[in-house]
This record gives sequence, structure tokens and C-alpha cells, in this order.
Amino acid sequence: MKQSEKIAITGGIGSGKSTVAALLKKWGYPVFSCDEIYRELTEEAEFLRGIAELFPGCVRGGTLDRAHLSKIVFSDDKAREALNAYSHPRVMERLLARMPACGRSFAEVPLLFENGYERLFRAVIVVLRERAARIEAVKARSGLSEEEILARMNGQFDYAKTPANCFLLCNDGTISDLEKSLKDLLQKLGGSPTAR
Repeated sequence: MKQSEKIAITGGIGSGKSTVAALLKKWGYPVFSCDEIYRELTEEAEFLRGIAELFPGCVRGGTLDRAHLSKIVFSDDKAREALNAYSHPRVMERLLARMPACGRSFAEVPLLFENGYERLFRAVIVVLRERAARIEAVKARSGLSEEEILARMNGQFDYAKTPANCFLLCNDGTISDLEKSLKDLLQKLGGSPTAR
């Protein structure tokens, strides 16, 4: 039986984490997403009860008002810390339970270093991208204003301080460039670019 090899993919908003995850999935690897798990949790009554206690007015008729919650947590550091302290352990518990017990698998973990979760993974891939390109990418997919995007960026880990033992993946070129760089990185991690 192959040894378990859990690898995290992280990086700032708009860096291209989801694109990297999609490539890995295309190549046959098991790939998981903390964002998807969080969305699942926000459909569950028990989780929403906790959100409602922390942030009155953010759950209406059993549904999370995402825009209202985002407005609160991205304008108040303590509110953001409270949301993270409540949601992240629940997300990570579900994530790790789903990742295979053997073989290589990947998890897209946006707030990895902020919570010290890097220790749970055998390796960490940090996706880096030029700031202006990140802003444009988020604008195109979300409809957020530049001010709202910058508020999210400023609330994230400073990836200029990425620990030295991480694998850096530059996403400043074309999708073909990213694909080649990712294949090269997988070779450094050991093994084939495609899952067996």
C-alpha cells in the first residue's frame, strides 16, 4: 500500500489555486477544496446556528446572507478572526476525513498559514501571481469592486513571507506555462505528473 501523501495548494485570492487544482484533477489525482466544504457547511442547520450566534442578522430564514457576512468580516479584524476560529476547524476536520488514507492527494486550502495547518501536509505548493493580474481575475469572476478585493487581499497571509520549505509555482504566464511548471514541480515532489 502506498504511503499517504497529502499535499496542500495555497496562495492569495486570484492567484490561480483553482486552476492548479483543476489540472491535477484532469491528470487523475484526488483533489479536494476547502471552499467547497465551507459552502456545504453553510447549507447545514447546525453550522448556521453557530454563525447566527456569532453574527446576528447574517442568517435569515435558514439561509446565510453571504454579502452581509462578508461586509462585516472584511471590515473588522476581530470579526474575521471569530469566523475563522469557528469555521476553519470544522472545514479541516471534514477535509482530512475525505482525503485518501494512501497515495498522493491534493487539497486547495486558501488560509493555510494563517491557521498553522501547513503541518498537516507532507508538502505545500504556493501559487504566486502578479498583484494586478490577481485583481483582474477576481473582478472577472466575482463582480467585486477593486476596493473589496484589496480588503480581502490585505486580510490574507503575506506570501512574500512564505516558508522556505514550500514549493513555489509561478502563474504569470499562459495556461500552457502553468501546466509545464506544475508538471516540473510534480517531478520534484517525486513520481509522475499523472496519477497511476
